[in-house]
Amino acid sequence: MSATGEGPSEGTDERLRRWRLVLGGGDADGTGCGLQGADARMDSALSAVYDQDGGREGGLGASAPRVARWLGDIRTYFPSTVVQVMQKDAIEKLNLTRLLLEPEMLEAVEPDVHLVGTLLALNRVMPDQARESARAVVRRVVDELERRLAQKTRAAVTGALDRSARTHRPKRVADIDWDRTIRANLKNYLPERNTVVPSRLVGYARRQRSVQREVVLCIDQSGSMAASVVYSSVFGAVLASMRSLKTSLVVFDTAVVDLTEQLHDPVELLFGTQLGGGTDINRAIAYSQGLITRPADSIFVLISDLYEGGVREEMLRRVAAMTQAGVQVIVLLALSDEGAPFYDHENAAALAAMGVPAFACTPDAFPDLMAAAIERRDIARWAERHIAV
Repeated sequence: MSATGEGPSEGTDERLRRWRLVLGGGDADGTGCGLQGADARMDSALSAVYDQDGGREGGLGASAPRVARWLGDIRTYFPSTVVQVMQKDAIEKLNLTRLLLEPEMLEAVEPDVHLVGTLLALNRVMPDQARESARAVVRRVVDELERRLAQKTRAAVTGALDRSARTHRPKRVADIDWDRTIRANLKNYLPERNTVVPSRLVGYARRQRSVQREVVLCIDQSGSMAASVVYSSVFGAVLASMRSLKTSLVVFDTAVVDLTEQLHDPVELLFGTQLGGGTDINRAIAYSQGLITRPADSIFVLISDLYEGGVREEMLRRVAAMTQAGVQVIVLLALSDEGAPFYDHENAAALAAMGVPAFACTPDAFPDLMAAAIERRDIARWAERHIAV
C-alpha cells in the first residue's frame, strides 16, 4: 500500500489516465488507457481545440450549435480560470470570431478580459442583434473589475492626496507626521533628557474639496493592447468619480479620440474605442498636452507598447517638454496580467534616459502606483521595489 492509501495498481491506473488526457490519445500515446464517461467527454472537449496540430480529427467546425455544446461541456468539466484559457485558445486557433457575433454564443461564453478585447475588436462589424448581448458580456466583466479594484484605488489615492498636502500647523494630533517632525527637529535633541523638543510640527492637511491633481490617461488602442484598454477604462472611471482629481481619458491609433465624457460609464467608453490600426503616439501626446492646465500638479500616464508610427523625435521632444514643465510622466508598457509585453526597447531606453520610467504594471499594483505619483515619489525606484521583472 502506498503512502496515499492507493495500491500499486490504482496509482498506476490514475497516472495512465492523467497521461492519456495530457497526450490526447491516438495510436502514438503509448498509454494503452481507454477513457469512458466524463473522462471521454472531457477528452473530447480538449481535442476540439488542442488536437489540430497532431493530424487527428477534431475542431468545432463552423457550427454554432456544436460550439454552444462545447462551451457547455468545458464549463461542466473545468474550473472558470481554465475555461477562460480554453475559450481564448479556441478563438485564436479555430477562428471562432464570426460565431461570437451570434447572440446565442455570447450568452454561452464565460466573460473575461480577453473576451471583452475580442468583442471590442469586432465592434464595428457586429450585427445589431448581437450588440446588446455583447454589451451584457462587457458589463459583467466591467462590474466585476470595479468590485475588485475600485475600493483599493479610492483608498490609495485618497490617502496619497491627504499625505501630499503638508502643513506646519496640523489641527489634530492625529494629523502630525511624527517621522518628518522628528527629523525636522533633530537639532533640538536634549541628550540629558534623551528627547527631541519639537519647535516645528510637520503634518497632513485635511482633504480639500477642490481639484488637487490633474490626471490624463492616454491609451494606445492597437490590437495588442486590448487588455490594457479594458483595465484603463475601469480605472479611469474610478478616478473620475473622485472630486479631488480632474481625470481625462484619451485613446489613439493614428487618430486621437477624447472619451472623457464617457468616463461615467466604462462600458459606453469601451464601445467608443476601436481596437487595431496604426499608432501615432506623438499626435496623442500633442493632444494630451492641451488638456494639462496645471503642469506641476499633473500626472500623465501613457499606456502603450511604444511602437511609434508617427514622428519619433517629436514624440520624445514633447515628453521632455512635459517633464521640464513639472508634469509627472509615467509610461506603462502594459496594464494587464498577461506577463511580459512586447514593446519598442529603443523608445523605452530613450524615455528612461530622460528620467521617464517605462514598465509593465498589473492592475492590482496600479492603485499604489497612482498614490506614489500623487506624492511625487521616484517612480523608477517604486517600480524596482514593487514590479516583478
